[in-house]
Amino acid sequence: MSPRSRTNQLLYQAELLVGLPTGNDEHTQARQMAIEESALALFELALNSLLKEVTEHARLNEHGWQVLLNEKGPAVAELQRLRDMLQQPDSWLHWLVGQIEKLHSDEGASKRAVQNPSMIAVGSQVSVADQLLANLYAAKRDIAALRETSQEW
Repeated sequence: MSPRSRTNQLLYQAELLVGLPTGNDEHTQARQMAIEESALALFELALNSLLKEVTEHARLNEHGWQVLLNEKGPAVAELQRLRDMLQQPDSWLHWLVGQIEKLHSDEGASKRAVQNPSMIAVGSQVSVADQLLANLYAAKRDIAALRETSQEW
């Protein structure tokens, strides 16, 4: 499988996971959390695959996002575009890296809904699943542009 096909496959699988039904039983919340964190893990794998894909022409030895997106990483145009994107707080990449860091921490990326009747509900909070889908779609749009510049090499 080519890196491009693998990237597409991982993004598609993450999107499929988010759309899975969570059921309506005592495991609903745990199932939702498992789906969200699994989809984030697939999104991270897709990021690594994308980096491998758009840097094929550079013949790099390392393809992990932590190394390639580091400011001291290789001087490759596509990587610089992604580094710039990472610095934009409203970008999908900035959101994804923040979620990946949470995913790898003891905190985890998915949160249990608070079931405290004395707490005031905040209606504007968007679920991790909804954020994930929105950022997946944004990533797909940007990936197409990155692929174009990468193919020019």
